[in-house]
Amino acid sequence: MSARPNTEPVLSVRPDDPVRPRAASESGRLAWVDVAKGICIILVVMMHSTLGVGEAMGGEGFMHHVVEFAKPFRIPDFFLLSGLFLGRVVDRDWRLFADRRIVHFAYFYLLWLVLQSAVKYAQITEGAGPGAFLAHLAYGLVEPYSTLWFIYLLAVFSVAVKLLRRVPGPVLLIGAALLQLAPIHTGSTLIDEFCERFVYFVAGYLFAARIFALADLVRARTGPALLGLALWAVIETVFTVLPSGIPSRPNLASLPGVSLVLGAAGALAIVASAALLTKAGGPITAALRACGERSIVIYLAFFLPMAGLRTVLIRSGLIDDIGLISLFVTLAAVAVPLAIERLVRHTPARFLFRRPAAFHLVGEERQEARGLAPARTA
Repeated sequence: MSARPNTEPVLSVRPDDPVRPRAASESGRLAWVDVAKGICIILVVMMHSTLGVGEAMGGEGFMHHVVEFAKPFRIPDFFLLSGLFLGRVVDRDWRLFADRRIVHFAYFYLLWLVLQSAVKYAQITEGAGPGAFLAHLAYGLVEPYSTLWFIYLLAVFSVAVKLLRRVPGPVLLIGAALLQLAPIHTGSTLIDEFCERFVYFVAGYLFAARIFALADLVRARTGPALLGLALWAVIETVFTVLPSGIPSRPNLASLPGVSLVLGAAGALAIVASAALLTKAGGPITAALRACGERSIVIYLAFFLPMAGLRTVLIRSGLIDDIGLISLFVTLAAVAVPLAIERLVRHTPARFLFRRPAAFHLVGEERQEARGLAPARTA
């Protein structure tokens, strides 16, 4: 066995999994989680890419319809999947828990806060100099910056569940659902997104066993599962297409209560789809799983290739179709971060995507002994 590197992946899909090899059946059973996260991260990148192209070109293309269809469940499913394995560490001591669920995310949030902000230095400072840049970074400590809010919220959600773990599950879930239903719009990304998304993270934590059972059932009964997914797709389309009649709510899917139900249903639909794809296998499934295994790598670095290719394609005039440009930008924004991670994996620059040993609170030996060392992707 080769020596283990002294760093860990930014976020394997199961950051709390044991490093010991899994049996083939267990590996296959968990593969759908990677596939599901792969689907989600592609949908997230697609959304940013498509809306950016549409805004720059002053119109919409066919990709906008896909983005609108996925809106109710795109982020809810990501948080539901992220909560699946919290139960493995939530009752551990605070030092170990903090290493796995706070320091882990904080390292990458702070690192990429600086990197993303540096790329936009001129736009952020507006000529005000380094002082304005430092003030921006300081503000980023209390208010999540740009797309990095997702990583910030993962740490906050984990801490919130640990603090509330003695609260009965039904009470915790109902409370989180009420936060989602309440008209909370403070203007703070941290507060608003917490209230909007916490229920899905809690659901993943509380119903992890049932969600895994659902994936097993779907693989065992392919026919009924496909019919159920077809029905869900029709309902999802209807609710995202029909207007609500309320100016602040563009469609039925955006109505309070409806958005919660569609978010939960869509998250389970992605679970079912991922389970079926894993059973079927093939190159598409393999590609989705590869994206899911490094979903946060993509999330951290997609912004630069996305913005770069968008600018090149629009200015070049080679393609004038908004949908096609959105598609090409999405593909590049997913592929380039994966290529960069592979290039730097065995170089000093690997700190971009792997947390160095110096930034651990708990040694890997102790984590492995407790069944908490991260699953390696290298």
